[in-house]
Amino acid sequence: METARPQIGKAALWMTGAIASFSSMAIAGRELSVTHDTFEIMFYRSLVGICVVALILTLTRKWHQVSTERIGLHGIRNVLHFTGQNLWFYAVSVIPLAQVFALEFTQPIWVILLSPLLLKERLTTVRMLSALIGFAGILLVARPGTVPLSAGVMTAAMSAVFFALTTISTKSLTRFASIGCIMFWLTVMQAVLGLIASGIDGQITLPSASTAPFLLLVGLAGLLAHYCITNALAIAPATVVVPFDFARLPTIAVVGMVLYHEPLNQWTLLGAAVIFAGIFLNVHAENRNSLATPLRDTQHK
Repeated sequence: METARPQIGKAALWMTGAIASFSSMAIAGRELSVTHDTFEIMFYRSLVGICVVALILTLTRKWHQVSTERIGLHGIRNVLHFTGQNLWFYAVSVIPLAQVFALEFTQPIWVILLSPLLLKERLTTVRMLSALIGFAGILLVARPGTVPLSAGVMTAAMSAVFFALTTISTKSLTRFASIGCIMFWLTVMQAVLGLIASGIDGQITLPSASTAPFLLLVGLAGLLAHYCITNALAIAPATVVVPFDFARLPTIAVVGMVLYHEPLNQWTLLGAAVIFAGIFLNVHAENRNSLATPLRDTQHK
């Protein structure tokens, strides 16, 4: 127990870094939406990502890990992620940040429902119950029939579906490709997709002195957030990490209130709490099962 406590403390620090990174990316996305469309944001973000990934591969001497094996699966994964990220950036620009984050939390629920179809994983009773609780939370956040379903709410909800599909395709890719290879093709392919999509209207807005820092922040924050989460999961169980991740919601709610005068919506907070309860139920059950069967390999996403 004495050695476990410092690890949990370190995991909390890593998750604090992840929360700060995700919040920074949302703020930068909101600020950039005034000047750049979502395709341009994704293009410039990917250019920053290419530079960072190339530097890491060079310093670690791991360029040999980059290959074209399963390049089609890389393509599918990156189209899915590109779509989800564009939907997310649009939602960030038109609805309260807390509402975006609350709906984004449904991603694990969609993974639970889609994995049996795409990965042939078993849909257990606990997983089904977790999904039902999660959807109850979605209804509390969106409140269909009580308030009109805006485009922002719909795109935020759909972004979670595409992020879930990205997670599932990533799980398939990790059997054949290293993290460095996956990140290389992610940044390169999404830069190409961003360039094509942003140039459809015949014009691409170039970075200015005022937008360049935010574009750099978007590119760095996304990579840093996932790096922090990966390190947190490496030293602490998911049942510890997931509750820390939920702290993103009250954090971004306060940020939205202070910076953009967004009101604190009790339905959004309540719905997010219900969504979190469904996710935590599944994480706790999976963690308990893995402890009960120590010979089974456990994977951290």
